[in-house]
Parts: sequence; structure tokens; C-alpha cells
Amino acid sequence: MRWSAVALAGPLLQAALSASSSLTPPVLPLTVRNPYFSAWLANARDVPWSKWPIFWTGEEIGFSLLAQVPSAGTVYPLLGRPQDSLRRDSGANYAIDYPIYEGATYDASTTNLTYTLPIAHRELEIVLSFLSPITPTSTLRQSIPASYVNVYVNGNVDVNVYIDLNGQWVSGDRGSQLVWNFDHINAQSGAKQLKKWQFSRQNELLVSEFADRAEWGTLHFVAPKDVRHESGTSAILRDHFARTGTLKDAVDTRFRSIMDEEPVFAFSKHFALNTTHSSTKSDSVRFTIAHTQDIVIQYASARGLTYMRPLWKSWFNTNDELLEFHYNDFADANTLASNYSAQLAVDAYKSGADDYVDIVTLSARQVLGATSFAGTAENPLLFLKEISSDGNTQTIDVIYPAFPFFLYTSPRWMAYLLEPLIEHTLSGQYPNTYAMHDLGTHFPNATGHPDGRDEYMPVEECGNILILGLALVNSLRYSDAQESISLCAAQGAMAPESIDDQAFPFTLTELQTISDIDHQDGKWGGEGRGAKHARQWVQRSYNLWKQWTGYLVDFSLEPENQLSTDDFAGWLALQTNLALKGIIGINAMSQIADIAGEASDAAYFKRIADDYILKWEGFGMSRDGSHAKLAYDWYGSWTTLYNIYADAQLCFHLDGADDIYDGLLQTPLSTQKRGFVPRHIYQKQSNWYHFVRQRYGLPLDSRHLYTKTDWEFFSMAVASEQVRSEILESVATWVNETATDRPFTDLHETEGNGGYPGIFFIARPVVGGHFAFLALQRACGGRAMDGL
Repeated sequence: MRWSAVALAGPLLQAALSASSSLTPPVLPLTVRNPYFSAWLANARDVPWSKWPIFWTGEEIGFSLLAQVPSAGTVYPLLGRPQDSLRRDSGANYAIDYPIYEGATYDASTTNLTYTLPIAHRELEIVLSFLSPITPTSTLRQSIPASYVNVYVNGNVDVNVYIDLNGQWVSGDRGSQLVWNFDHINAQSGAKQLKKWQFSRQNELLVSEFADRAEWGTLHFVAPKDVRHESGTSAILRDHFARTGTLKDAVDTRFRSIMDEEPVFAFSKHFALNTTHSSTKSDSVRFTIAHTQDIVIQYASARGLTYMRPLWKSWFNTNDELLEFHYNDFADANTLASNYSAQLAVDAYKSGADDYVDIVTLSARQVLGATSFAGTAENPLLFLKEISSDGNTQTIDVIYPAFPFFLYTSPRWMAYLLEPLIEHTLSGQYPNTYAMHDLGTHFPNATGHPDGRDEYMPVEECGNILILGLALVNSLRYSDAQESISLCAAQGAMAPESIDDQAFPFTLTELQTISDIDHQDGKWGGEGRGAKHARQWVQRSYNLWKQWTGYLVDFSLEPENQLSTDDFAGWLALQTNLALKGIIGINAMSQIADIAGEASDAAYFKRIADDYILKWEGFGMSRDGSHAKLAYDWYGSWTTLYNIYADAQLCFHLDGADDIYDGLLQTPLSTQKRGFVPRHIYQKQSNWYHFVRQRYGLPLDSRHLYTKTDWEFFSMAVASEQVRSEILESVATWVNETATDRPFTDLHETEGNGGYPGIFFIARPVVGGHFAFLALQRACGGRAMDGL
């Protein structure tokens, strides 16, 4: 069946018809924007009406679609299990049938579900398109907590479509009392009037959760004026639609709890496609879903405990202004999202072919689904929830594995992630001399740890934040757009020089129009002013960077008994990989000091780092020199040396000279450069990974057969091309075969059914580490891979 080029021209066609996807994961994102606005297609290898969509936790969420063909007297479930509400007795004047499901396709921002309805002598195809746009060049758009649901139809028979949501979108407690309202949005921009449902808890519990869902905030469900609407008991509305193909334009006024005669909020749309000849017609309808909160997080800022407003309020005074802009912005938002997806697909294919394209596109929405933009245009902040593992806020060792995604996609957003940690620590609210583990025990309360009793990972977090700091600084310092770590970040013009005098030079007060699309951020770094911003950013908190490095000087070479980021594996002294991170952190500080104009500090930290890395090799490598040990004193052990990735990402591997070469599987392009971490260690680890790889990937270390996918990608990014291909093939096989049944887990077994190892890590933002190839490919002015 061919879609009408007139009806689906331009960005609509891009949304409806995406390229095929090669991998079949167990779960797919539908509408995913932040930790509380997160709907997923469960059991994605089966038909979409086999289960209800789920929240990231796996709990069901009320989200259903039906199609009704009046000429056939038949209703078809498309999403969720609304068919369970329909009558099957002899008194029903309709039949229930099932469409032919053609499968799902996806890119970084969109998931499309395609169906053919089996109607005799007629043709009818329906595409459900769920767009949660990733817009790296427009933080304003990225900050909007809303998604698009488009229904595209093509055929020669009339069809009606029904969609509803229930109260599970606004509370995790099924007994919560709801209140709701129907209204119109009176368009201010000359656009057509819109309809909207809005509903919330009757008694909201500010900055509180129940089963990881927000117990405050309002759900807005928006549609064009020409649809029909109704609220009421789910079974009654669905049955009425199945019989009549429409709704009553009525509002149920009896407020009640989520599962008390389950109230749902519905729209229906009639599509007149019937023709007297064989040609077909195309049409579509757009819905939007938004979850707004007047307060998004409680944050212990420099001025004290503060309720933080959402960032979008910097540009929109009311919810209706936001909803109208978002609804009518579809074409521009989709263009920006499609541009990002297209560039991502090109770059990922270069790095690892089709399977890698699918893996990073599956990961992108999951990363941002753990974040929430707050603050003001003058001081934007990005808060992150450590989803599923323990719910901490702004965990440094969760930001760290995600940082390749932010470097590749938008280094600006990484600055907004680090800023709350820096501001809080500079204000004196954290008593320890090492870097804090997180900003709060449970999101959305970033209330800090004034007692200093956060999770004890001092070497881990000091090393992480120093690496992150230099990576951010490096992203600002380039001369040509093609040398930028992020092509998206290099678009537009630099902001006016007036921002250079501000304490935080990364404001959003001067948005730009680029390629006829407004509200874009403009250029990140580059030219002389990028270096100036890097120096300015480092100098304002220089004493902190130096303080954290001082801790590493004292404690990183031979780490005491403590946790690393892999805290589920337990405490361990003298961890080889942890020590490496700390030493790379010291080396990073030598460059940070140089950028800040502190030449003596730069020389001091460089001497220490060079001394430590030589000693580290003697301590950490096996007696035969073939691989790194898990711990200095654990003979016979081995570890995935994923922290070596930072050495390459920060371009340390391009320095020095090395005439040592012992490559079995990997041949270096040059034997004349040593690098900070000696080149032969990269080669030996790569060889080792070849021999210890299992069916579903590279185990984390010699203690277990489970793996961490973020660290797999860090490790394979700096391995030989052959080993990269081998491990990537294993990961792709796992995606297709895993028994896990939640959003992308980063911790799974590498044998058996590839399931959970008794620990359930799901939907975590650390899958940003899957972008390790992409970030490295563009590092060092595009020369990073030359040294591997």
C-alpha cells in the first residue's frame, strides 16, 4: 500500500515511515521524557494488544487505542488491552477482530507501530507514531515534558479511531482520588482551537513518589477541535465506541479513584476514506500528552533549600501557552529530531554497522528519560535520577557512564548536569574533601548530605568528576565545526559577548533561528571564545578541582577497601581499574590547571600522574603481562579495564613514545607513540577480551558471568576493530534473545537466557555509555581513533 505523498509530505512522512530496524528488543519506548513521564510498549516482540503499556518499573499504565470500521461492524484493538472491556455476548452489535501487525520501527526519537486491517476487498493501513523528540540544538524544546502521538491512516474504507488514558499517568497509588476537567485552548497564534483533558490527584503530594511515580503534577491530553471527546468508565466508553464509532462530547462529573469504575479520558476521530474506485486516501490526526509540574525538584542550592521550577517556565507563562506551542510545533520539533536521528544513524553505521545504529537509537530516549530540566534561562540546570538502582539524585558515577551520550549529543546539557553538584559543593554544604557520591538519597529531593554520609566511593567520584570536567572543557575548545565533539553543538552562531562577563557563561537567554527554525541554542564553544568560556568555567571552581585532585594524590595509587561504581559487586581494596581512574583524574587535573593558568599546579600534577601510571602498571598487570588483574593482590583474576576509555577520550593516548608492541589481534597504526597509559596495555586488554567473551557479551570481571553494557561499550571502543565487532555481535544477539522484560537493562548474564543476575537494573541512564564509539570517533579533533 502506498501512502499519499500529499497527505504525508515532509516531516509527517518522516514520522510515519521510518527506516527498518534490525533488532527486536523486549520493550520499546512510546512516550518517554523524564522520570515520571515514561510509557513503554511491553512485550514488544509480540502484538501491541497482548499487554498494557508499562511505566518504566514494569507496572501497567492505562493507554489504549482502538480502530472501528463501520461498514464491517468490526472493532480492532491497536494498543493495550481495551478488548477486555468489550462485550462478546450475542447482544453486542459489533465483532471483535485483530489487525495484521506489520511490526515496529524506531529511531532515536520515534517508535512506529504499523497495522493492516483485514477487510474483504478493501485496503486499510494504520500507523501509530510516538514521537518524544530529542532536539540537541533546542534546549527549550527538550525541556518540554510532552510527547506526540500521531495516527496515520491510508485506505479506501471509512475508519474511526479511539484513544484513552487513565489516572495511572498521575499516581502510582491505584487508590488515589482524581479530579479532572475538559476545556479548550483558545489559540493565540492564529492556529486552530484545541481540545484538552487535564487530570491530577485531588490532593497532590509535592516532591513525593509512590512506586517511583510522581504524586504531584497534572496530565494534559490535547487534540484538535474536530475530534469527539468523553470521560467516564472505561468499559462503557469503549463499548459505546465499538457500537457507534464515536463519543458523546460528554464529561463525567463524578470524581473518584483511579480504579473505582476506572475513569478514562478519551478522544475519537472519524476518517472518511471511502472511495468508489480502487485508489486510496491518506489522513492523520495528532494528539499530544504532557505532564506538567509547577515544582520539579527540591534542591539544596547556594541560597538554601529551594523548590526548583521547570526550565520551560522561562519561556511560557501558563500551561496553555506551553501546550499550544508544543502542539503546533510538531513540524519543527520533528525536523530537529529527524536531523539528529539521521546524523546518529550515519555516525553509528560508520562505527559499528546496523546493529550499533539500533542499539544507540534504543538508548537515547532512555538516557533523557532519567532527566528533568529546571532553573532559568540565565542558569539552566539538568537533574538526573538514578533510576531503578537506588533512586539517588545527580549520582556522579551514573552521570559518568552516560557522558559519551552527552558529549556526542549536547555537551551543553552535560554542563547543566554538573552545575548543581558544583554549586552545592562550593556553597560549603558538603563536609568531606572528596567529591560527593550524589546530591540526595532519593529523587526528586536533591537535599545533599550535610552529614557527609553519602555512599562511600571517594576515589571513584573524584576521578569521575575530574574526567567529566576536562571532557567538558575539551568540548569547548575547537577551531572548526568538523573538529567539534558534537556536530549538533557546533550549529548556529556564538551568543553575544555580553554573556562572557556572567559567572555561568552557558545561558539560554539569547536563542536563535537556524535554518528557519526558531528557539535554538546557538553554537557551543569554538573559536577563541570557546577557550575563554572553558577557562572561565574552570577558574570559578578551581579550588574544588584542586581539592578533589589532592585526595587522589593521597589515595588513588593504592586504593583502600571501598566501593567502585560497580557497588553491587561489593567492597574491595587495591582495585586495578579504580586506581587507573584516579590516576587519569590526576592527569586530567594537570590539563585543567594549565587551562586555568596555574602552570605550577599543572607541572606538579603531571609529574605525579606520570609517576603513578608507571607504578600502576607494575601493580595491576598479571605476572605474564597478558591482562589487568581485578586487584593488585588478586593473582589469577582479571577485569574489564573500562576506565582506560577516559585516557583515549581525553586524548592522553596520543602523547609520548612507545616502542613496545606485542599485538596478537591488534596492530597499532604507529609504534612510535607511548601515550599516557602505554599503548601495549590497550592491545593486551583487547586480546584478552577476545578470549573471555561469552555468548551475550564481555563479563565484567573474573568473579561472575554478568556484564555491564555501559562498560562493555567503553571497553570495546578502545579495542581492536575485530574485537569491537565480536563484542557488538554478542550484544546484538542478546538484544534479540534476552529474557529480560523491562526497558534496556545494563546488567545481565552473558550466558543462559541473558536474564537478570538477581539484581534488576532497568531503564537506567547509564546506557548513554553505548555512545562511547561515537564520542571517541569525534574526540581529539577527529584524531582519537588514530591512536588505537
